Amino acid sequence: MLSRAPLRLPFAALLAAAIAFSCVTPSAAQKAYDPGASDTTIKIGNLMPYSGPASAYAIVGRIEQAYFRMVNDQGGINGRRIEFISYDDAYSPAKAVEQTRRLVERDEVLLVFSAMGTPSNAAIQKYLDAKKVPQLFTATGATRFGDPAHFPWTMGWQPPYQTEGRVYAKYILATKPDAKIAVLYQNDDLGKDLLKGLRDGLGAKAAMIVAEDSYEITEPTIDSHVMRLKASGADVFISITTPKFAAQAIRTAARIEWRPLYVQTLVSASIGAVISVAGFDNAQGLVSAAYNKDAADPQWRDDPGMQRFHAFLDAYAPDVNRTDNSVVYGYGAAQCLVEVLRRAGDNLTRANIMKQAAALQGYAPDTLLPGITVDTSASDFHPIERLRMMRFSGDRWQLFGEVIGGELDK
Repeated sequence: MLSRAPLRLPFAALLAAAIAFSCVTPSAAQKAYDPGASDTTIKIGNLMPYSGPASAYAIVGRIEQAYFRMVNDQGGINGRRIEFISYDDAYSPAKAVEQTRRLVERDEVLLVFSAMGTPSNAAIQKYLDAKKVPQLFTATGATRFGDPAHFPWTMGWQPPYQTEGRVYAKYILATKPDAKIAVLYQNDDLGKDLLKGLRDGLGAKAAMIVAEDSYEITEPTIDSHVMRLKASGADVFISITTPKFAAQAIRTAARIEWRPLYVQTLVSASIGAVISVAGFDNAQGLVSAAYNKDAADPQWRDDPGMQRFHAFLDAYAPDVNRTDNSVVYGYGAAQCLVEVLRRAGDNLTRANIMKQAAALQGYAPDTLLPGITVDTSASDFHPIERLRMMRFSGDRWQLFGEVIGGELDK
């Protein structure tokens, strides 16, 4: 799937402020280019599951494409147009390797941006590292994608799963210190990473976890897993699941009348992709965490960043479901990449791209919650490491409590 031509639509004055930063001409310097960059163009590669078991996430790629069309309509980045080349990998590691080789060796992209999912990113990590091609802002929270000592060409984006697990541990210890916890987790780096963070966060009280059960993404249903976990006698249920299985678990827990403190991990906290599928009545009282603003929440109606976000959607993606938090995700990740490319100026080498990505301090895309910023350094490739808790009530998530840090040891 390619996106090379700009979408020409009328553009509100409000929208211009969204990317004003991307059009600033840097101070004069010697130009330097690696493959994928020139005086006129920056080629960015991407992998998305436009088909397959994780296709619910494909909207991220569509929003990123739309954002770059907006940037191009406004003059590009330092006068250069973005050529965004996005291929379907069907959430298959083997296909991800094939498509990444195509991006690097045939299309000659400058970098691979926001490839979706832990399996795909794990499959291409060593190849991109050997080629010294940035694997930037991976669309997964697996901790392995923030390890500059071993993989200096790979950087994550969203909060690491271990960070998220630690945040839930802090919340449970503070509010339900005698809990009996049951955990359902996807049998991959997503599930294992988040479970490790939970255990680490519980520390000496890790024995509060009385039951664990894993599932494979190839399973048609996880009903039996939920029923086994209910039988454990647990009064806290942590669902570390991707959208299809998250919706199944919510429905099953309601059907069997299991009413624990239900924690749904943030990869599947989307109202549009998960809650509406599971049923609003079944989701009442669910607890999760957030780092992005909820586009459907009226509290952000007058927020300048979200006004820019909605103006962007009005012009470039008017038909998307704004209750799907993957839409917010794609916008924020794309905005952050544009900031990195702007800072790189005329030195569009792969090494300088990584240098600029590793020097973001206090940067706040339009979509991040107040008090949460992007912070990186040469030794810290986890851009976002703070979250806020939220509870589902009525037809939306409601934030509560303060921002909670779950930073990993560096």
